[in-house]
Amino acid sequence: MSTDQALTRLVLLRHGQSIWNHEGRFTGWSDVALSVRGEVEAKQAGSILKQCGFTFDVCFTSELKRAQHTLALIQSAMQLDQLPVYRDWRLNERHYGALEGLRRLEAVRKFGIWPILSCQLCSDAIPPMLTTEDPRAPANQMRYASIDRACLPLAESLLQTMNRVQPLWRDTILPEIRQGKRLLIVSHKNLLKTLVMQLEGLTPWQVIRLPITTGKPLCYELDIQLKPIRRYYLTAPDSQSFRTQG
Repeated sequence: MSTDQALTRLVLLRHGQSIWNHEGRFTGWSDVALSVRGEVEAKQAGSILKQCGFTFDVCFTSELKRAQHTLALIQSAMQLDQLPVYRDWRLNERHYGALEGLRRLEAVRKFGIWPILSCQLCSDAIPPMLTTEDPRAPANQMRYASIDRACLPLAESLLQTMNRVQPLWRDTILPEIRQGKRLLIVSHKNLLKTLVMQLEGLTPWQVIRLPITTGKPLCYELDIQLKPIRRYYLTAPDSQSFRTQG
C-alpha cells in the first residue's frame, strides 16, 4: 500500500448540543438530554455522512443519553439502524466533579476563579471533587453498579480522562480499526480531545486549546500504521469542507 493510500476512515463526532450546553453549565457525567438544536445537529450530521458516501461497520458511544440519542438520530438518517453499537462508560465525558450543574459564574462564586480556570487551562488540573456520599458520584448510581468503585471518578483532569479510556482504545477500538472496519465514535468534547491527542501525537497544551464542535463529523484517513494521512470536518457536498492536513 502506498503512503498516500488510506487503510480506513475513522469518524469522531461530538454529540449535538445538550440542554446544559445551551445553558452554559458544566455537564460531565450528568445525564442530560439534547436540546432542540442538538437534535437538528445530529440529524444534519447523519445526512451529511450519507451524502458524502460514508458507511460504517460498527459504532461506539458512551453511557450518556446525549451521545446515544445523537448516534440513534445519525443511524436513522443514514438508514443504518441495524449496525452494532458498543456503549461503554469509558467513553463518557470528563467528570467535572462538584462543578457539574453549575454555570461558570456560579462555579467561580462557589470555588474561586483559579480552581475553575486551572481545570480548563491545565491538562493535569482536577476540578473540585465530589464527596463519596454525593448522589452525583458514579459509584452511587445503579447504572455503574457493575464497575469497580475504585475505577469511578469523583472528578477528573484531562489526562485522567485519557488514562480512563486507554483500555477500551487499546484493547477494543484499535483492533477493530486494524481489521479495516469503518468506525464511528460518538462521544464528548474532552474525551474526543484525548483520542485526537493520541492519533496526532499532540502535546497536552495543544489538545487543551483544540476546539471540538457539536454535531460536526471529524474524519480521519489512516494509513496502514494507523497514522493520520489527513483529517477534515465534513460538510454538505455542495459546500466547502474545512480540512487540516495530517
